[in-house]
Amino acid sequence: MSLYAQYAALLDGVLDDLVAEGALPSGLDRMNVTVEPPRDPAHGDLATNAAMVLAKSAKTNPRALAEAIKPKLEALPPVTSVEIAGPGFLNLRLTPDAWRDELRTILRQGDEYGLSTVGKDERVNVEYVSANPTGPLHVGHCRGAIVGDSLARILEAAGFRVTKEYYLNDAGAQVDTLARSLHLRYREALGEEIGEIPEGLYPGDYLRPVGIVMAADYGDDMVDVAEEQWLPVFRDAAIQAMVGLIRHDLGLLNIHHDIFSSEAEVQRSGAVAQAMQVLREKGLVYEGTLERPKSLDPQDEWEPVELTLFRSTQFGDDQDRPMKKSDGSWTYFGADAAYHWKKAQNADHLVNIWGADHAGTVKRVQAAVKALTDGRVDLDVKLVQMVRLFRGGEPVKMSKRAGDFVTLADVVNEVGKDVVRFMMLTRRADAPLDFDFMKVVEASKDNPVFYVQYAHARISSLKRKAADAGVDLAADADLSLLDDEELALVKRAAQYPRVLEGAALAHEPHRIAFYLYDLAAEFHALWNRGNDDPERRFLLENNPQLSRARLELAFGVGQIIRSGLALMGVAAAEEMR
Repeated sequence: MSLYAQYAALLDGVLDDLVAEGALPSGLDRMNVTVEPPRDPAHGDLATNAAMVLAKSAKTNPRALAEAIKPKLEALPPVTSVEIAGPGFLNLRLTPDAWRDELRTILRQGDEYGLSTVGKDERVNVEYVSANPTGPLHVGHCRGAIVGDSLARILEAAGFRVTKEYYLNDAGAQVDTLARSLHLRYREALGEEIGEIPEGLYPGDYLRPVGIVMAADYGDDMVDVAEEQWLPVFRDAAIQAMVGLIRHDLGLLNIHHDIFSSEAEVQRSGAVAQAMQVLREKGLVYEGTLERPKSLDPQDEWEPVELTLFRSTQFGDDQDRPMKKSDGSWTYFGADAAYHWKKAQNADHLVNIWGADHAGTVKRVQAAVKALTDGRVDLDVKLVQMVRLFRGGEPVKMSKRAGDFVTLADVVNEVGKDVVRFMMLTRRADAPLDFDFMKVVEASKDNPVFYVQYAHARISSLKRKAADAGVDLAADADLSLLDDEELALVKRAAQYPRVLEGAALAHEPHRIAFYLYDLAAEFHALWNRGNDDPERRFLLENNPQLSRARLELAFGVGQIIRSGLALMGVAAAEEMR
């Protein structure tokens, strides 16, 4: 249990005592009561909003409730003082030994430090990437892939059971276009001069190798036959080849899904009709017409068509949504609703990582999940904004291989997996991100991935230097020798468990990257004080006891950096070249 969790439990005990004494009514909702670092470290070590949160329900004012809580917190052995701030916040100061003990806990638990049970073994399905299988993944897919995969790692560390899923949109007209594009490359492989790729087909070079394989497999048997004969064959071959390419490119980022689901299979399985029947039995499906689209000019002709509609407005959507077209075929939303219903049968929570261009479909899918599961399963959709690529400040040109975009593989092959994974988490997912190929490999404080990796490399160098100096790293360290500045770094390191839990519950993996940068900055500041005063260095030839204490501090910080980077899918650097 982390230090913050320990004090949350102690605070809970204090509140129980007040209930027993009649000073607080029983049954108050404590869900929003927190124990966290104060915004200004000068105000103390820990802060709680307990009095602010509970006062209204307790029919008292926050300040009065804070006065009742204060002496009970002051009675806790590690607490040196409690101050009431503002209208009723409580700021606690702890003994230095409390932080020394937390450093020992970090070192003792190692990779286990920060792991949480907040997830209570609940099942979470995280769906991410889910690009159409019509070509290689581009840099936008790259960002979504990293956000989703890092979130899955964080959720597992927080005690959730995670399924990582990729949904193949392989049932639409785009896969027929892919098949026609492959057929053209197949004819090219047989020696036919195909000229410019016709408009509407996929122009990238990535289909050429597949065309060569098809030429070897079929010879010229598929050249002069009718499209209805060759189209299914080439569609299946193209999808299989593209899925293989997608898996390969994701593998460059060490991203591997547990499940690849197929939209076409969802439709063939009858799941859409089953979902429709469930909704119909709930009275949530009806035959009707949609309102005239507001985007139409008044003079434009428009004729209402009767459709099968889902009452999504009952669940917060802007309008009811069609599940079946007038020709009897399912809409994309109909298939999407059935797919999410199918996922929800094996999950307690659903998380989708989507491109920002899908923002308009979020409410309707959330409405469908709520309706189909009677609210048992929640769906959170995280929208990922675009990535703008630059080289030295100039926009990067498109990739010939892809046809009209820069591929994920292009980016990873140039700067490496770890740089790409870290940089894609340096902004919130819903904010645009600029990725400059030159800046992301700069050795500067302005480059977050370098700055964090450099901190770990410095710590690793201390291990090597200590070994060369004959320092006995197995000997006990006297942590009472650490000064206030050094204990301040312990306090920052001790925030890791709560940052992890917060990132998991909010589904925001960028919080780990932000935290690691702040931790690295404080470590570098402590390291750099030794440049001005040699006696402030971590390793001192004339003071082995103080060296051991400072080395333990450094190793504890290194442990946190490694753990945090692992959640981001990034390997910690042992040295910087």
